[in-house]
Amino acid sequence: MKILLDECVDRKFARAFPEHFVKTVPQMGWASLKNGKLLALAEKEFEIFITVDSNLSSQQHLSNFAIAVIVLETRSNRLEDLREFVPEILKSLSLVKKGKALFISATQ
Repeated sequence: MKILLDECVDRKFARAFPEHFVKTVPQMGWASLKNGKLLALAEKEFEIFITVDSNLSSQQHLSNFAIAVIVLETRSNRLEDLREFVPEILKSLSLVKKGKALFISATQ
């Protein structure tokens, strides 16, 4: 899978997915872009966008974009808090649908 990590996600989190192609928003040169523009660029090169921004799905019409979004409902964006999501993310990669958001909470 081709995965893009939002700029609010620790870049070291990419190491949790060695079987996949993972880049961060800053690595792509897309830092500080508004979500609509970011998703429009991301859908051309990635299949999944991972963020901790729970407002993304209410601010954007995700059905307009050909990319799946995984929203991590976490205490913080620190790496140690993000790591607990890895097993659930890996299980969800084949289930997420383009144009939709999948919310994963720390209690799942």
